[in-house]
Amino acid sequence: MKNLFVGNLTFDTTEDALREIFSPLGEVGQIRIMTDRDTGKSRGFAFVEMAQDEDAAKAITALNGKELGGRALTVNEARPRPERSSGGYRPSGGGGGFGGKRRGGGGGGRDGGRGRGGSRDSRW
Repeated sequence: MKNLFVGNLTFDTTEDALREIFSPLGEVGQIRIMTDRDTGKSRGFAFVEMAQDEDAAKAITALNGKELGGRALTVNEARPRPERSSGGYRPSGGGGGFGGKRRGGGGGGRDGGRGRGGSRDSRW
């Protein structure tokens, strides 16, 4: 099983359209069109699983640069996503919040204690 990256898709490309162009080249497994988390719209790329490595190589050769919906496809072997750390070690020290180093308040009054000059150091 080989996973292929398919990029430069039109935003209305469907799974069926991808299956149609990949199927003649070999057995197609799962197809995942990546969508925006907030809008649900296509992000313009997908991942297509090919059952056999040889079929995946054929698909890359045949379809990379081929036009679909007026756009030249980018088809290559998908690279595994780099693992994102889940927090873990943070060399900067202090965890979350304000780190306890901030001082509360500020001068009173509408101008935040700066006086009329607009600068804290106006007395100099």
